[in-house]
Amino acid sequence: MKVSFEGIGESVVTFYNSKTSAAAAGVPVRMSGNGEVSACADGERFFGYALSCDKDFAAVQTAGYIELGYTGTAPTVGFTKLAANGSGGVKAAETGGEFLVIDVDTANKIVGLML
Repeated sequence: MKVSFEGIGESVVTFYNSKTSAAAAGVPVRMSGNGEVSACADGERFFGYALSCDKDFAAVQTAGYIELGYTGTAPTVGFTKLAANGSGGVKAAETGGEFLVIDVDTANKIVGLML
């Protein structure tokens, strides 16, 4: 039997997409204005992950299980601080937000976490 965490507690919210630092599908995002998100730069704290975007709106997963690529040192399982890595993934970082990391695939550099 295979364990699956997909869909647990998942929440997707539509936000305005920043005109100056637009989010694109497949990147961690941060709040950049009233009801507006933008792509995260390297080291920034993120709160969600852009699933789809156009020039005006971004659909952002704000809760639930998600798998993201990571760079640098492998995050540890349990409550771990993560920040955006500036290239669409995340990295372990003391300045990041704390997330529950459920699994880490070091061969493929993928981390599974709860937003």
